Amino acid sequence: MIPVRGFDGATVAVLGLGRSGLTAARALRAGGATVLAWDDGARGREAAEAEGFETRDLTRAGAFEGVACLVTSPGIPHLYPAPHPAIAAALAAGVAVDNDIGLFFRSLGWNGEAPRVVAITGSNGKSTTSALLHHVLTQAGRRAHLAGNIGRGVLDLDPPGEGDVIVLELSSYQTELARSLTPDVAVFTNLSPDHLDRHAGLGGYFAAKRRLFAEGGPDRTVIGVDEPEGRFLAGQLQEAQGDDRVIRVSTAKLETPGWQVTARKGWLAETRKGRQVASVDLRDIPGLSGRHNHQNACCAWAAARSLGLAPREIEAGLRSYPGLPHRSQVVAERSGVRFVNDSKATNVDAAAQALAAFPAIRWICGGLQKEGGLDALAAHYGHVVKAYVIGREAGAFAVALGPGVEAEVCGDMATAVARAAAEAQAGETVLLAPAAASFDQYDNFERRGEDFAARVAALE
Repeated sequence: MIPVRGFDGATVAVLGLGRSGLTAARALRAGGATVLAWDDGARGREAAEAEGFETRDLTRAGAFEGVACLVTSPGIPHLYPAPHPAIAAALAAGVAVDNDIGLFFRSLGWNGEAPRVVAITGSNGKSTTSALLHHVLTQAGRRAHLAGNIGRGVLDLDPPGEGDVIVLELSSYQTELARSLTPDVAVFTNLSPDHLDRHAGLGGYFAAKRRLFAEGGPDRTVIGVDEPEGRFLAGQLQEAQGDDRVIRVSTAKLETPGWQVTARKGWLAETRKGRQVASVDLRDIPGLSGRHNHQNACCAWAAARSLGLAPREIEAGLRSYPGLPHRSQVVAERSGVRFVNDSKATNVDAAAQALAAFPAIRWICGGLQKEGGLDALAAHYGHVVKAYVIGREAGAFAVALGPGVEAEVCGDMATAVARAAAEAQAGETVLLAPAAASFDQYDNFERRGEDFAARVAALE
């Protein structure tokens, strides 16, 4: 555990007592703070009380008297569509609001050691990029830790030592609120519409992610420039053309000078000062199939190069990477049919990338539809043999797909897997890429992916 510094003898309130909240409470106590804990659910409060924390209803009048800071979990709204009553009360009382990421950065280095921190954000691919970079580092013999929005809560890490590397996956919820953001290397994978209700639109969503680059002034940035927002961000961060502190990443040819890592037609290429210095054929790497994963590989490559790894070390790590569950994960092959779990494709852009990765798809999709509609998927319907729609509103989702794809309303995963498997032909892929959130039928996308894998395993 990393003890939180700067609150010794002070009282700090913690709102939300899930994984990150309870860990933050423990780390605050380890640093000498007095913790007041609150969760809207009785189970969370009981868990805190069992560990000796005092609970206080933070929505009651006067709850923040004598409180120095409120630490909140990322899933709790703090501004849009409306702040949680406890957060509104803290702001009205003039109490600072932070999260575990902010506490981590303010506490780093108090033991005199200086680990390096790589922070990775973006709409899609940040989990794969984070896990891939961590894998590359460990395979190269570097002591690395994976935390944040993936793996362990960041304050649950053991205090890092000199030369360690901490790889953090950060969501927009985390970057928007953290009061301290000071990574050594910051990575922006891409941007597509997501979480628009929490950020009052696309501009607010981009602004939340931009804070990672604007607040702390990282030594080096890796920026995906295939969208306008990425190109704008790279332009803001560079001091002049060819500024090596900004590494541009793209799946297209770049005309800009400077340091860049691109992936075109399955080939990764690193270019510096107009000269290609390394290249890797990504097409035969099972854990990195598809254009979107090639972009992830470019981001991880650029970050690893920023940390001083040689091209041969990085390539070895890419080739041994096993992939992440629920992200283009091959769960079975039966009679020439591949079954792929991409349950993490919870938005339209991620689903479009999954559809582009395979030529003939039996597509399982549907769930809690997000804002923006499904029109962006139409460009990839040529890869879809048939769609099998799940979710409580499966009929409406099937209609929203439009006339460009044959769709069968299945309702639940068991029916969808059975129908797709029965109709699939050799050479086709049965792909779960929902293009929707899971909360209408599952607790999270992991449970949805696990159900898909279990149904596939149970096929006769």
